[in-house]
Amino acid sequence: MPSSTIKTMKSLTAAALSAAMLVALAACGTSDATDAASGGTSGNATVGYDVSGVAKDDAIAALVPDSVKSDGKLSVGMELSYAPAEFLAEDGKTPVGYDVDISKALAKVMGLESDIVSSTFDTIVPSVGSKYDLGITAMTITTERLEAVDFVSYYKAGSTWAVKKGNPNGVDTANLCGLKVAVQTGTVQEQEANDANANCPADKKIEVLSSKLQTDAATNVVTGKADVFYADSPVAGYAISQTGGQLEALGGNVGTVKQGIAIKKGDTAMDEAVQKAVTKLMDDGTYMNILKHWGVESGALDKAEINPTDLE
Repeated sequence: MPSSTIKTMKSLTAAALSAAMLVALAACGTSDATDAASGGTSGNATVGYDVSGVAKDDAIAALVPDSVKSDGKLSVGMELSYAPAEFLAEDGKTPVGYDVDISKALAKVMGLESDIVSSTFDTIVPSVGSKYDLGITAMTITTERLEAVDFVSYYKAGSTWAVKKGNPNGVDTANLCGLKVAVQTGTVQEQEANDANANCPADKKIEVLSSKLQTDAATNVVTGKADVFYADSPVAGYAISQTGGQLEALGGNVGTVKQGIAIKKGDTAMDEAVQKAVTKLMDDGTYMNILKHWGVESGALDKAEINPTDLE
């Protein structure tokens, strides 16, 4: 992100900051390895990894059910405020991020065109198989979600707590009672915050501020509405880096869990098609190139599994 953008963000009001983070929190990069490593840009625009060279695999394409490929599109539900996984570019309408690039690459392997459908996070699992073909949105694989959808694992991430620089409110994550904790609705972090709240005395409950958009959770801490926010490590890390030094991580990452591509429950043909497509992208280097482009290669997996039993 250009330094001028960061300087502007420092002086934004709460409403302006929220809007700016939605359209401008960008893991800036081009397909050039040097720029990607340094979070580079193409002019002032956020540029995704170029997947035009990814070819159709006829054997994998043949596995895709007719109900998916009949319209020539692979529709993917995403919550587009989760930089650098998926978010909107500077024009406020173009989806970008490593999940977006992976979706495009998967579609090309299947001989389809990627169609990103903007959704709120908590509606994605219920809509897989009806509103769209897949859900790809930095979604942690949990036993509860596995009851509703199938998953193909493709990434791993921990969770990170973030506070105002210097932790002026003295937040201690070992004792959150009496504090205001910002999270995104429907995430595992929201569940963990609610679980912690259940152990607090009645007169010192945690106020869990649940927002539909992840950017709002970060903004709540910047503006003082919340004491701390909690999110997936790559997302929290990127939000911290884009607030001009106003936020900092509190402690290290908490746990590491697998994230998955959500597929209609019991659709074994689509399960296999997605698993083989992700594996192909891993084997030919596209997968790692995409992650490196966005600076998130530390979360790479070495294999894609259908409904993994080892979730860590």
